[in-house]
Amino acid sequence: MRSLKLMMITACPEVALLAEQSGVARIFMDQEVLGKAVRQGHLDTHKACHSLVQIAAVANRLRHAELMVRINPFNPDTPGEVSAAIDHGAQRLMLPMFTSSCEVQRFQWLVAGRVPVTYLAETPAALIRLGHWLPLLRPGHDEVHIGLNDLSLGLGLGFLFEPLAGGMIDAEARMLDEAGISWGFGGVGCMSGNVLPADWILGEHVRLGSHWVILSRAFHGGAESLEELQRKVDLPVEIQALRIAESRWRRAHEAHLQANHRRLSERVFEMAEPLLAPMQQVPLEL
Repeated sequence: MRSLKLMMITACPEVALLAEQSGVARIFMDQEVLGKAVRQGHLDTHKACHSLVQIAAVANRLRHAELMVRINPFNPDTPGEVSAAIDHGAQRLMLPMFTSSCEVQRFQWLVAGRVPVTYLAETPAALIRLGHWLPLLRPGHDEVHIGLNDLSLGLGLGFLFEPLAGGMIDAEARMLDEAGISWGFGGVGCMSGNVLPADWILGEHVRLGSHWVILSRAFHGGAESLEELQRKVDLPVEIQALRIAESRWRRAHEAHLQANHRRLSERVFEMAEPLLAPMQQVPLEL
């Protein structure tokens, strides 16, 4: 039975090592800062910039997990950012905020096959044009991650899970699977304490055939040291709870998966829709 591969963001070598030992397959480090504060300043999202020194420190501790580094969107310094991340231990790069096949081709030229790439499809243009740039990717090497935060912002939506709830990535999931490209979307929290149950989101990963998911900050509490992490979260226990829930979904019938999609959609739209009370107080002229 296939299992979701897990990613976790951390700059602490000891936390990264514990994550690896707990079954996390990829450590995600982030150098993206250009434009991010403007786009996501009002959201509780990851905004820290990891240094090259931090990247090298984590790279030196990992034994099995892959180290992926997200660089900035295309800018005059992109060639230097690519080489610096690789030279400091990045085993995979992530390209954010692209919109076209030309950017994919240009990035491939810059990377020159030194490491595989995960293309972060988070702009409406990138998602709509998926069929145009997807043939440029190498199955078993390059991957795609659908970023729900910026996608929902780009679409003018109120909640990051609205594209999922509205079925906007269903066709793209089929397209990626048919192309043999490993892919994932969004993130998932711990199995308890979420307004939108993480269990329901896991059901959607199974329904759509996702391969990868990012563990949210609920799994590490933003800890900057192993001691801080252990005070906040029992990471191995939380990951085990996720695996138990995932295993249950993988045994579920298709009708159950579809019913889960419907209840998730209803809850998401209830959370996302603006308050209607002011409108309802306005008298309508017939």
